[in-house]
Amino acid sequence: QVQLVESGGGLVQAGGSLRLSCAASGRTFSSYAMGWFRQAPGKEREFVAAINGSGGSAYYADSVKGRFTISRDNAKNTVYLQLNSLKPEDTAIYYCAAGPTTTAWHRWGQGTQVTVSS
Repeated sequence: QVQLVESGGGLVQAGGSLRLSCAASGRTFSSYAMGWFRQAPGKEREFVAAINGSGGSAYYADSVKGRFTISRDNAKNTVYLQLNSLKPEDTAIYYCAAGPTTTAWHRWGQGTQVTVSS
């Protein structure tokens, strides 16, 4: 089964950028859809972005559309989330997920903290 490890979180000022990475184990990475979710303190986990196995289709939450970009490198078994024009409300733990489709998530990473200061 695939295992996921996120990295790249940190503290950034509003308007800044970060790039999150999620490294996956296993030899069937390209068969998985990959996604990013986030959970802010006191709130439920919410969808951020998803990408299909080939990388040809990507989907975004309205709140991040135009600011965040999801991509993947199947040769490196890694999915990325580029976060631009960050806002304090983007502060959350960001989780990577894998699944058979972009709407079914079976494996989760441990999360990486993103904090945006105003």
